[in-house]
Amino acid sequence: MKIRAHFIILFAVLFSMTDIVKAQEKELIRFEEYLSLVGKKNLSYAAQKYNVGMAEASIQTASMFPDPQLEMETTNNGVRENMGYVYGASIGWTLELGGKRKARINLARNQSELSKIQLQDFFRNLRADAGLGYIDALKSKALLGVQQDSYKNILQLAKSDSIRYRLGTISLVTAKQSKLEAASLLNEVFQAESAELQALTNLSVFLSDHKMTGREVTGDFNAFNRDFSVDDLILQALNERTDLLAARQNTQITQSQINLEKANRAIDLGISAGAERHTEAINEIAPSPTVNAVKIGLSIPLKFSNKRNAGLKIAEMAHSQAEVEYQQVEQSIRADVMQAYQQYTATQKQVKQFHNGMLTEAKSILEGITYSYKRGESSILEVLNAQRTYNSIRKDYYQALADNAAALIELERKAGIWDIEF
Repeated sequence: MKIRAHFIILFAVLFSMTDIVKAQEKELIRFEEYLSLVGKKNLSYAAQKYNVGMAEASIQTASMFPDPQLEMETTNNGVRENMGYVYGASIGWTLELGGKRKARINLARNQSELSKIQLQDFFRNLRADAGLGYIDALKSKALLGVQQDSYKNILQLAKSDSIRYRLGTISLVTAKQSKLEAASLLNEVFQAESAELQALTNLSVFLSDHKMTGREVTGDFNAFNRDFSVDDLILQALNERTDLLAARQNTQITQSQINLEKANRAIDLGISAGAERHTEAINEIAPSPTVNAVKIGLSIPLKFSNKRNAGLKIAEMAHSQAEVEYQQVEQSIRADVMQAYQQYTATQKQVKQFHNGMLTEAKSILEGITYSYKRGESSILEVLNAQRTYNSIRKDYYQALADNAAALIELERKAGIWDIEF
């Protein structure tokens, strides 16, 4: 049984060493490179770009003049009386009055500008979400490192306890306890590896690339330190936030719709010009020679529908609604920036707390208890408790770093700025 246990431990060591070699063979992808690939490869962002192209094409459609109409006709003046035939052709065209074409073009241009702003806002959120995904992957990698370090320490202790048991310096129960703890920690390593792979898979969604699991993220969590003035951030957000710009642009669109509705109330003139040819009539009672005729026409619609101005009222109400929505977005931005700033300052305090010596103290306690255990001055339970405490503090530390980084990303998302590099 002892030989079998040693074989299992040796296999576990070789397995963990194989994982380390594989991790070293992975291609590193830096944050700046990752965001660049997101902008180039993300399929949702690529699909959003088509909205801009369609909106720009609608400007050309709005600038088109009404198509002319060509009309051709023939008439038999009398089948039995031989009164001859009439051949005619005319061309007609609608003359738009009231500035309809200009109003359509202004509306299409405003809608095109809105689509561009919405594309920028989509990328603002996509970049922030992708950044949060990268932070999560970096945190998963760090937590995996914590589990691997803990497993290696206990595995080395288990090997040492196995030798000490054979020498008779410790009991069998103590040796089994360290081996059992090593096996338990190996399961936690497997779980941490799964969490890291899931985080990398999430990055693959942003890149629309399934090869991301063969790469490895890299970066320094301590690079997420900024000094901000909340008043400056709010002012920046009110000037730069693309969703606020979109709400402002929407008010211009609704005003353009009002102008178009007013323009559509003006009459349109119908102009036509044509020619007719009356062939010779050979009727004995009323013979007539061949006659050519020219005709010009003008049609004026009677706009009784102008008495009903529901379309104009709807456009005016939509404009009032857009103005209220703009004010609501503005107020929401103020609250968003304030809340994000408060969250960021809170995570900054948490990180500073860890930098005040918590990690160093926990590590020194673990090393001291381990040294005492090897000298027979403390129990294995004390070592395991110290190891768990050290692991817990390290995990909390990386979680605090990740929360701080995520808070900074959210703050810059809410403020409409971006200067994150690490």
